[in-house]
Amino acid sequence: MCGITGFAGFTDRELLGRMNDAMIHRGPDDSGYFSDDSARVSFAMRRLAVIDLETGKQPLSNEDESVWVVANGEIFNAPELRERLISGGHRFRTRNSDVEVLLHLYEDTGPDFLHEINGMFAFVIYDKRKKLLFGCRDRIGIKPFYYALKDGKLAFASEIRPLLLLPWISRQIDFNSLYHYVSMQFVPAPRSIFCDIKKLEAGHFFIYDLASRALLIKQYWDLDVNKAQNRSRDEWREMLRARLSESVKRWTLSDVPIACSLSGGIDSSALVGLLAQSGYGDLRTYSLGFSERNERQYNELPLAAKVASRWSTKHSEFVLDSSKVLDDLNRMVRYLDEPYGGGLPSWYIFEMISRDVKVCLTGTGGDELFGNYGKWVFHENRILKYMKAAHSFSRFFYLKEILDYKKYPAGHYYWRYFSDAVKDDLVFSAMPAAVDKTEAFIESIWKRSGSTNARDAVAYVDFKLQLPEEHLYITDRFSMAHSVEARVPLLDHTLVEMVYHIPYNIRTRFTDQKYLFKEAVKDLIPQELMGAPKKGFRLPLNVWTTGALKPALEELLSPDYLSQQGIFSRDLYYRIVRPHIRGMIEATPQVWILFMFQLWYREYCS
Repeated sequence: MCGITGFAGFTDRELLGRMNDAMIHRGPDDSGYFSDDSARVSFAMRRLAVIDLETGKQPLSNEDESVWVVANGEIFNAPELRERLISGGHRFRTRNSDVEVLLHLYEDTGPDFLHEINGMFAFVIYDKRKKLLFGCRDRIGIKPFYYALKDGKLAFASEIRPLLLLPWISRQIDFNSLYHYVSMQFVPAPRSIFCDIKKLEAGHFFIYDLASRALLIKQYWDLDVNKAQNRSRDEWREMLRARLSESVKRWTLSDVPIACSLSGGIDSSALVGLLAQSGYGDLRTYSLGFSERNERQYNELPLAAKVASRWSTKHSEFVLDSSKVLDDLNRMVRYLDEPYGGGLPSWYIFEMISRDVKVCLTGTGGDELFGNYGKWVFHENRILKYMKAAHSFSRFFYLKEILDYKKYPAGHYYWRYFSDAVKDDLVFSAMPAAVDKTEAFIESIWKRSGSTNARDAVAYVDFKLQLPEEHLYITDRFSMAHSVEARVPLLDHTLVEMVYHIPYNIRTRFTDQKYLFKEAVKDLIPQELMGAPKKGFRLPLNVWTTGALKPALEELLSPDYLSQQGIFSRDLYYRIVRPHIRGMIEATPQVWILFMFQLWYREYCS
C-alpha cells in the first residue's frame, strides 16, 4: 500500500519530490523515484510496507528495465500468479512483491492481464519500447486515481493535493461536480471538484501515447446484474458461505499483523468470525461508541463486545466525545481532498488501529451486496403504484433529497438532500447556461444497468456511485490519513460477481433484506445481532447543528458570507439554515452538506 504520483510531458525533479512528500501519510516507511529524462516520464511513491518488507521497494522494473511500474494497493492472488510466471521463464528480483507480478503479466499479455488479477489497486506502467503509459483502477474503485491532462502534459496521483502543486493546475471549481455534490453529498467520477482534475472511474484503464500525447480511456470490467442462475436457496447459501471464506482468506495476504474494524453490525461481525474460524490467531478488534447521553442511541459497543468475546479477540473500544470531533473537523477536511457531506466517525477507528497495526479488514460493501439500504423497496412500491402514470423514473430515485418545493410548501421535507428543482431555484446564486442535471445523470446509470427490476438496478447504481465515490472514498482517505491499509474482502470481485448471479428474489426479501447473508453466516454471529437494527458508525449531527456548531454555521452560511463567496444564494440562510438552527424545521442533512462544503472551500480555495 502506498501513494503514487508522476507525470509525463515535462521534467521537474524538485516538483516531483514535493508532490510525493504531500502524501507521506500514505506511506511513511519509504519513498522511491524513477525518471526517464529522454522520454520526459517521472514516477514517485510513498510506501507503507505490508508485503515483502525488505525487497518490495518501488518503482520496480522488469529484467531489462524496459518496463517500469508504480502501484498503490495489493494483488491478493499474486502468489499463484508468481508461480505461473516463474514456470513460464520470468525472473523475479524481489522475494515476494505482489507489484512485480504486474510487470511480467503486462509483458506477456498487455492490458488483457487485468482480468487475471484479484485485489484493490491503482497503478501506472511505463513501457519504454512502445512509448506509452498504461494505468488502471481496480474493478470496484477501492483505491483512488486522479489525473490531469492539459496542453499535452499528463500528471497523476493517489490524491488531489499533489496535483494542486502543479503550476498549470487551477483551483477553479467544477460547477457540475458541485451541483451533484449538494444532491449526493459526494462528487461522482469521472469529474473531481476541480475543473482541471479528473478521476479514473472504477473498472477503467488508460493508455497515454508519449509521442502523440493522446489519452485513451477504456472500461475493462462492469457489474453485470443480468446473469441470474437457477439454483435453490440452500445451494446459494452454501456457495455464498464458501466464497465468503475464500475471499476473507485471500485478503489476509500480509507480512504484518491484521486487525478488524468491528461496528457490531452483521457485516463486520461476520468478517471477524470468518477470520477467526480460518485459524488466524491473535486477532485484534476495534469499536467506537459515543459518550453523551443523547448520543448513546447510536452505540453498538455492547453488540461488538459480544462478538469479540465469542472469538476471544483482543478488543479495544473508543468512546467518542462530541467536542473531539468538532475540534478535528478541519483536519479531517484537509485529508478528504474533496467536499464530503457524510459521516466521519471512521476517522477515530483508524486512528485507534494505527497505534497497533498497519492493516485492517472492514465490512464495507455488505450493504451494497445485500439490500442496498432498502432503497429498492421504495422503488418497487412506487413503480407498481405509478407504472401507468406519466412520470419519469427520476422522480423515484434513491437520493434522499428535499421534495420539490414547487409542489409542496417550503419547509416540507420528504427527502434528505437537494433536488434539481430546489437547486435551480434556491441553492445557487447563478446557474451556468448548461449543467448536467443530477436526476438525469443517475437515471442514465439506472438505464445502463439493463435491468428490468428495481433491486438489481439500484444495486448497479450504488456500485457506480455511492460505493466507490463515498464509502470507499472515505475509507481510503481516513485509513491512509493514519497510515493504515483498509481492506474490504466483501468486495472481492469473485464474490461480487457470484452474489449478482443469485436471483434478486432469493438474494433479498422485503421483510429482511440480508436474510440470505445472515443464513450463510448465522453460526458465526451471536443471536442478539441477527435482529438488531442497523446503526453503524454515525454522528449525531442533528444535536450538533442545533447546538455546538451554531456559531460556525452562522459564520460560514451567513447571508454576507454567501454573497461575498458568490456560489450560493443568500436565500439559503433564510429558507433553510436559520429555520433549522431555531428549531422551526428539521434540515440537518441540508445544513450539514452545505457546512462541510464551506469548511472544504476555506481549506482549499480561500
